[in-house]
Amino acid sequence: MDRTDALRDLLEGIRAGTIDVDKGMSQLRDLPYLEMGHTRFDLHRKLRNGFPEVVYGAGKTPQQVTEIFTRLRGLSHVLATRVSPEMAEHVLDACPEASYNALGRTLTMLHGELAFKPGEIGIITAGTSDLPVAEEARVTCEMLGSKAWIISDVGVAGVHRLFDRLDELRKARVLIVVAGMEGALTSVVGGLVSQPLIAVPTSVGYGANFAGLSALLGMLTSCASGVTVVNIDNGFGAACAACRINNLFAEQGR
Repeated sequence: MDRTDALRDLLEGIRAGTIDVDKGMSQLRDLPYLEMGHTRFDLHRKLRNGFPEVVYGAGKTPQQVTEIFTRLRGLSHVLATRVSPEMAEHVLDACPEASYNALGRTLTMLHGELAFKPGEIGIITAGTSDLPVAEEARVTCEMLGSKAWIISDVGVAGVHRLFDRLDELRKARVLIVVAGMEGALTSVVGGLVSQPLIAVPTSVGYGANFAGLSALLGMLTSCASGVTVVNIDNGFGAACAACRINNLFAEQGR
């Protein structure tokens, strides 16, 4: 049960008379956000936009992230991105039920089972070096309630590898394309499928790649119509956009 469900149960209990007002007030004391001094964690965000707040690990101390996870234990699912191995070790000492994905640099802690909406999100990488960004996107999709899978290393230097997987790609409801270098995979995929396509430029590439700028500009100027582009290395942002689209289909019963 997440925080939204718990709030609904509380309100229904007060209405039914099974929970008295004083007890209800006690349970509401941490709403709408959890005050930790260094962090004010937004507990109502899912009520407003459908997604819970996510912890951005970079720039925070291991102690701060550990306190966030400890305080949120038993309240909701928790996702942190850009988590270093050292930070993960610190959190796991306090919350051994959490799980660290070293490739995607994500740290998760579940409160019950994940509930998945219909539809799946396909994530495609141009190269194996793009996998950290793709894995961040995959974990984020699943924590936000959409099943996701990855097809890796199907870039344009060997485009026949992509053609062999087209039937799988066309079964996805939304596609995320992750590519560095010149970012050409986006245009190729965008010209072959009808699904909404979200492109993620990565910082993978040699010097003239300018840490992902060449891929970003290539994707922004793609000749494939209808491509949406997020920031460099932003697998998290791409996953959020893909889940919003998938959620719309689910709400319409499609």
